[in-house]
Amino acid sequence: MDWVSPENVIAVLTALLGVAVTLASLVIERRIPRRKRIGYRVQLDTPVGERDDARLGLFNEQPNMADATLVLLRIENDGGVSIGREDYNGETHGLTVAFTGRTVRAAALTHAPFGTAALGQHGSEIRLPKVPLNRGQYVKLLALLTGGPVGSPVTVTGEIRDGDIHVNHSTTVDDKPPVFSRAARAVTVTLTACVIALASIIVVRDDAPPPMGCARGTLTVTGSTAFAPVVRELARQYEKDCDGASVVVDAHGSAAGIRELAERGTREADGSPALVALSDGRKPGGYPQLREHMVAVSLYTLVLNDDVPLENLTLEQIRRLYRGDVTNWRQLGGPDLPVRLVSRDANSGTREVFQRRVLGRNEPALSSRDCARKDDPEARVVRCELDSTEQVLSTVAALPGAIGYTELRSGTGLAGLHRIAVDGRRPNLDEIGASPYPYREIEYAYTWGQPPADSLTSSFLTYLSRGAGQAVISTHGHLPCSTPKGLRICGEG
Repeated sequence: MDWVSPENVIAVLTALLGVAVTLASLVIERRIPRRKRIGYRVQLDTPVGERDDARLGLFNEQPNMADATLVLLRIENDGGVSIGREDYNGETHGLTVAFTGRTVRAAALTHAPFGTAALGQHGSEIRLPKVPLNRGQYVKLLALLTGGPVGSPVTVTGEIRDGDIHVNHSTTVDDKPPVFSRAARAVTVTLTACVIALASIIVVRDDAPPPMGCARGTLTVTGSTAFAPVVRELARQYEKDCDGASVVVDAHGSAAGIRELAERGTREADGSPALVALSDGRKPGGYPQLREHMVAVSLYTLVLNDDVPLENLTLEQIRRLYRGDVTNWRQLGGPDLPVRLVSRDANSGTREVFQRRVLGRNEPALSSRDCARKDDPEARVVRCELDSTEQVLSTVAALPGAIGYTELRSGTGLAGLHRIAVDGRRPNLDEIGASPYPYREIEYAYTWGQPPADSLTSSFLTYLSRGAGQAVISTHGHLPCSTPKGLRICGEG
């Protein structure tokens, strides 16, 4: 039996242990809370009534304070992702704090973001507004109560989309840190020993060939900033798999990438330069030497600051916004806030797709440099231009009344903004073939002519569109053109 070698035996044992641990992890994962979590704990519950001699001022003067208590409650995001206003399922409020057996006399919410709505109160309950909380962020509720003793139950209830609310506790100096169980220690030690033994054998017998198609040298990938996260991850994997290869991602926008490739190709007339330009949609005319390679179908979305609670805009409303016909959100049923259009610069393929697929025309002229106020007093609406997707997202999240656009994946996990539907339809990769959602485009990779088959350019393009590339593209929210569904949609153009 040729396969019975020390490294193979250790590899099989390690794999079996890995499968067992993975299955156990899946079972445990079903028992633990989801990643969106709000935790709460009582930090102070003390009597302040007339029976307490340690009083001064206000508490001596107020009637019916014999059984008064003061409670300080900490409510925090102790999960793994941000929680926005849209994650609360309540219609009018976010969370409800109940003080069993006690009546609320007064309350104050501290550490809440600016602009948070007012508290509500009903008997023994306080209703909190929908407070956005980034990971680790917290608010504190201070309540003056009567009618019940210290230590009466305090509960926080509500509904968080894909999450839960639970009691937590702080770690004090007297708490012991968690330790491995005996079974966990045994599995960890065994796995570590197997991995060390397997690694030692591999190091000693370093005769494994590199993956098929690897090439050496340096390659630069430029163009689309929306698709850049995909390429950066693939570049790291390729460099890890292929010794002697260096893939540099330098994205400045689709149009800028096309121009750079054309200039390099013209200047280096002795062959195809080691440069790939990614473009959101087909290249413009006038570049006959550039050869296109379809990579993926990309979905895009409009994002809106959370101070404007609209969840859907019609195509006509979007066009009115970008014509300057709508200058205040109250014209569309929203709050009294000025419209601020946060756009990408002229090199952006995301902007070009937005203009062509959604607006059917160019965006209005630039009227602001800081995105907050108009520099041109005759402009109908505030409109600014930014250099990258990340800048658009952070600016929309920070400015009340701001709206922008981005590729689908970039809009996840960010507080302060939310995606909006177009004509009631949301971008959905699973429905991409059947839904008429308009804001989508094919991602192209361009080279100067046909690169040599043994070049790093050709090798990386194959890596991008096959095998590991498909998995990374899908993980980032795009549909690879090399999949059966992708082939059909990409073939339709």
